[in-house]
Amino acid sequence: MNVTRNRPVATAATEFEPGIWAVTRQGPTLPRGHPHDLADAAGLADWRAAEFLAGRALLRELLAATVPEAADGRVTLGPNGKPGLADRPDLGISIAHDRGHVAACVAIGRAVGIDIQLPAEELGDGVVRKCVRQGRERLDALPPAERAREFAWIWTVQEACVKAEGSGLSGGPWTVDVPVGETTGRWKTFRWRSLRDRSDTPLSCAWELM
Repeated sequence: MNVTRNRPVATAATEFEPGIWAVTRQGPTLPRGHPHDLADAAGLADWRAAEFLAGRALLRELLAATVPEAADGRVTLGPNGKPGLADRPDLGISIAHDRGHVAACVAIGRAVGIDIQLPAEELGDGVVRKCVRQGRERLDALPPAERAREFAWIWTVQEACVKAEGSGLSGGPWTVDVPVGETTGRWKTFRWRSLRDRSDTPLSCAWELM
């Protein structure tokens, strides 16, 4: 569902359930940067600062379209780097970026996580064995480029889930069991969805169940 209330976000957003939105953007951006974000980006390498500011800018656009009173809030980092809004602990937020592709999500009253991932140019067998259980034979039968792309979809789910949980890599994203080709499912107290119908780039979001 596209966001239509409040101010429109520059890229159409998806509303998974009432109060849970995600948005993505592709291509180079030159965001001016919110003062809070510029301060947080100080000292980063130029390429890293550009990526960082693009993600923050997209998050603020989504907030402006959905929860406008929170759009200027200060983003803080909690344990394992999980972002939050200092003045709005009731809002879950998450940002992801990979090589010029950025994504952001917002949830009212729930923890949320998002991840975006371009397929790897070379995908090692050991990584696949570690991360994929259901349907690995089907995955291994695909041509290399399709195999890498399908694995990227799986990895975005795994990353989105541990981001939503707030455990990050320490939570073992490879332990999240994602069947090959599935678009939605559950893990612990979270539901996840891959936006295969909305994004050419592998992109998934996970959110806390009520």
